[in-house]
Amino acid sequence: MSALAESPGSLAVETRTDQSAAILTVGGVLDASNSAALRDSIRKAALDAPSAVIVDISALQVPAESALSAFISAYLQLSIESTAPIVLVSGDRGTRDALDRSEVTRFMPVYSTEKGATKALAKLTRRTVHRSDTQLPANLTSLRESRRLVRQWLTEWSRPAFIPVALVVVNVFVENVLEHTGSIPVMRLETDGATATIAVSDESTAPAKRLPSPAQGIDVSGLAIVDALSRAWGSTPTSSGKTVWAVIGPENQL
Repeated sequence: MSALAESPGSLAVETRTDQSAAILTVGGVLDASNSAALRDSIRKAALDAPSAVIVDISALQVPAESALSAFISAYLQLSIESTAPIVLVSGDRGTRDALDRSEVTRFMPVYSTEKGATKALAKLTRRTVHRSDTQLPANLTSLRESRRLVRQWLTEWSRPAFIPVALVVVNVFVENVLEHTGSIPVMRLETDGATATIAVSDESTAPAKRLPSPAQGIDVSGLAIVDALSRAWGSTPTSSGKTVWAVIGPENQL
């Protein structure tokens, strides 16, 4: 079974199923005008509860690397029930390197062939992924509530080692939403056991940016702290604003 969907800006997505996996073949040019369509196609494929989602982008052109954030956005907006692994396929070494530079591979690993991706899925599908999200109030009580939930969820998932750093990260993200956007924070926490991802979404399209470090003294800005405490962090556009995220591992300790 297959279906072809075209989006603005000459992007085409063909979807088919192979046994229990959903396979998307994406062609055309990815840019700001159609990144939402790609994001929605990936999310829709994951909603159908496949064993895995394989996205073949070997024929996709990406003139600006910033457009690759559509993959991160798709992943961070998945339903909490969508725990099937999502992997990318690209036969182009330059594209694989760009995905790595753009941090996409922290969420969706990339392989040079569909056969290689399928082989890797045998291991990836055995992972246990825990994911929870919640909408927080647009006031200072959300700082305490976000920390309470992070502690509760990581304890329930038997990942207490992530708690100290995750508490600092979520506090910075929620505080920034309250201070700079005035919108309602939406928090998501996920762990596969090896890492934990903290993400907070808001309704502002302005990307979160770390301010330049001062010429003298110590840089104590919130995002500077997140940068120091995480494997990677970023700010990704969404359909309604942006999501700021950080990935932490066992080496990230206080």
